Amino acid sequence: MGIMNSLLRAVTWWNGQTLNTQLFTWRKGNKVGEDSQGNIFYRNADDSKRWVIYNGEAEASRVDPDWHGWLHRTWDTPPTEAPLKHKPWEKPHQENLTGTPLAYAPVGSIRRVQPAPRDDYEAWTPE
Repeated sequence: MGIMNSLLRAVTWWNGQTLNTQLFTWRKGNKVGEDSQGNIFYRNADDSKRWVIYNGEAEASRVDPDWHGWLHRTWDTPPTEAPLKHKPWEKPHQENLTGTPLAYAPVGSIRRVQPAPRDDYEAWTPE
């Protein structure tokens, strides 16, 4: 199983880091911090590159807004060194749930309404 995992890591990216990313991180990466979901953030020595190693599926909406701002250079200081002040009304970060059973369904959506049982229809079955 170890050979298969190594082969999959060499050619896929959606279940974590590839082998090349792991080698690059090992050689050049300086760990900056970790977010609430276990994603680990790195930068190189001159801070010209910043990246994240996802904890599980590589889904960009799983990155907390604080870290998203640091990754995209909205601010230079990572949240581990200068935590952002949050308002009391702010909700905790949640990943994008589109396409999952937990996705938002407004009132009247066909996803929210259970179809009524039909007694005027009988499905055909071959004999």
